[in-house]
Amino acid sequence: MLRIILTAIQVLSSFAIVGLVLIQRGKGAEAGAGFGAGASGTVFGARGASTALSKATAVFAAIFMINSLALAYTGTRASAAPKSILEEASQSQPKPAPGAALPAPPPPAPGATPGTGAGSAPTAAQRSASPPTPAQTPK
Repeated sequence: MLRIILTAIQVLSSFAIVGLVLIQRGKGAEAGAGFGAGASGTVFGARGASTALSKATAVFAAIFMINSLALAYTGTRASAAPKSILEEASQSQPKPAPGAALPAPPPPAPGATPGTGAGSAPTAAQRSASPPTPAQTPK
């Protein structure tokens, strides 16, 4: 966002400098103004235009140079790429290596019968004893 604002200021100040330089009279025009040619037709008078326009040009040139330094500074800073929530969640959970062994299951609790743990599959006796669910009923 800051880079966009600085770029807009850079473009506006450069257009202002170009416009102010084009409005100003060259050194060859001052020789004709000494004889009365065009001095009465200017908005700022014979001397006022060069002073006001040159001051405005100097101000915009200073803005342009400071803004150029600020743009160079923001361009060299390393910016972090924006991340989505999904990317952050996937990076927070460590993934096992392809050849790594899976962790061993926890030992059964004392007094528990084998095959009745939370991670084991139900035995045939347990399946027949439980009531059928709607997905298991034959059609």
